[in-house]
Amino acid sequence: MSKFNLEIPFTDFRGKVCSHSKIIFKKVRQTNFTSQICNPRTKPYSENELARQNKFKTAAAAAKTALADPTTRATYEADFKAQTKYQTLYGFVLASEYAKLNS
Repeated sequence: MSKFNLEIPFTDFRGKVCSHSKIIFKKVRQTNFTSQICNPRTKPYSENELARQNKFKTAAAAAKTALADPTTRATYEADFKAQTKYQTLYGFVLASEYAKLNS
């Protein structure tokens, strides 16, 4: 029998939970998600993985800075309205800033 702490209420839970897994409850935009991490990573990250993580952190910081500036935000909002791929302005700005780092 497995033990777990409930962070948010849910109506149904099915399936066998193995002894080495971790159940995650998360709420995103008024939708509750439940997932399971089975056999979590134990070895350290490689240099390439760390470089990608740092690049993403840099792009996220640049996106927050761009959205804080009113003139840059207005430019991104106009570009965002012209496209249909991204659903949120932040996602669009993050992708744009990440693309700048890759070029």
